[in-house]
Amino acid sequence: MLELLVVLVASFLVTFFVTPQLIRKISRARIRIFGRDMNKPDHPDVPEMGGLGVVAGFVAGVLLAVALSTFHITGISLNLTYLLAGLSTVLIMALVGIFDDLLVMRQSVKAALPLLASLPLVAIKLGDTRMTFPFLGEINFGLLFPLFLIPLAITGASNATNMLAGFNGLEAGLGLVMTTTVGIAALALGRTEAVIISFAMVGALIAFLRYNWYPARILIGDVGTLTIGTVVAVAVIVGNMEKVGIILILPFFAELYLKARSRFKAQSWCEVHGHKLYCQKKKEIYGLGRLVMYLSNGITEEKLVLSLIGLEAVFAVFALAALAYGIL
Repeated sequence: MLELLVVLVASFLVTFFVTPQLIRKISRARIRIFGRDMNKPDHPDVPEMGGLGVVAGFVAGVLLAVALSTFHITGISLNLTYLLAGLSTVLIMALVGIFDDLLVMRQSVKAALPLLASLPLVAIKLGDTRMTFPFLGEINFGLLFPLFLIPLAITGASNATNMLAGFNGLEAGLGLVMTTTVGIAALALGRTEAVIISFAMVGALIAFLRYNWYPARILIGDVGTLTIGTVVAVAVIVGNMEKVGIILILPFFAELYLKARSRFKAQSWCEVHGHKLYCQKKKEIYGLGRLVMYLSNGITEEKLVLSLIGLEAVFAVFALAALAYGIL
C-alpha cells in the first residue's frame, strides 16, 4: 500500500526535523519547560514537551492522507468524517497535555478532561455498537456505546499511557508497539481509516525515539503520553477492534494496580547507584518499573525500558495471533 508508506514517511520526517528545533527552542525559552531526570545520578534537567514533535508528525501524516483522498491523487478512499473526528479528539487531548505540562493540573481534572475530548467521536456515533464476547455471544450496547464506552475508552487509554512512564524511551517505545500492532490488525481487516491513524503515529514515534532514547535529549511530556493513548483508543474504535485494544492495555492495568498501592503518590523511580536503578524493598514496588528493578536486583535504565517494551510486545503478539486464528 503506497499511500501507507507515504503517510508513515511524512510523519517520520516532520517529527524528525521538528524535534531538534523543539530542543533548541525549549532550552532558550523564558518559560522553563524542563523535567528532572531522576534516573540519572546527577538528576539533570532535560527539555520536556517533546510530544509536540510527535503531534506535529502525526497531524502531518493524517492530513496528507486526507489530501490524497480528497484530491484523488491515489486510489485511497477514506471516510473523512471518521478520520477528522478522530483527529479532533487527538488534538483536544494534545491541548490537555500542553496545559498539564505548563500548569500541572490535578490528577482528578486530568482524568476528567478526556471525557470532553471524546465528544467529536460521540457526536458522529462512531463505531459498531455490537460486540461479541466469549460465552456471552453478541451484545448490542446501543446508545451506551457512544455515550459511555467511547468516553471510557478515551479516558482509560490516555490516562493509562500517562501512568506507565518516567524512563527514557519508555512511553514512545510502548506507543510504537501498540500503534504498530493496531495498524497491522487494521490492515489485515481492511479498516483503512484505522490504518492511517495508527501508522501516522508509528512514523512519528520512530523519529522521536532518535532523540528520546537513553540518554534522552528531550522528554515526551504529558502532551505526548496523553496523545499516544488517545491515538490507540481512536484507532481501535474507528477500526472496531476493541478486543485488540483491551489485550494491549492489560500491562497498564498491572501498573494501575501497583500504583494504587501507594494511592498514586509514588513516582516511577526508586534508587540510583552509579548507572543502575534499584528497588530493594518489596513493600515499595509501586509500578512495573520498580518491579523489574526489584526482581533484577539492580538494572540499567536502558535494559529496564527494553524489558517493559518486551512485555508489551508479548501481548501484541498474542493479540495478533488471536486475531489470525479467529479468536477475536
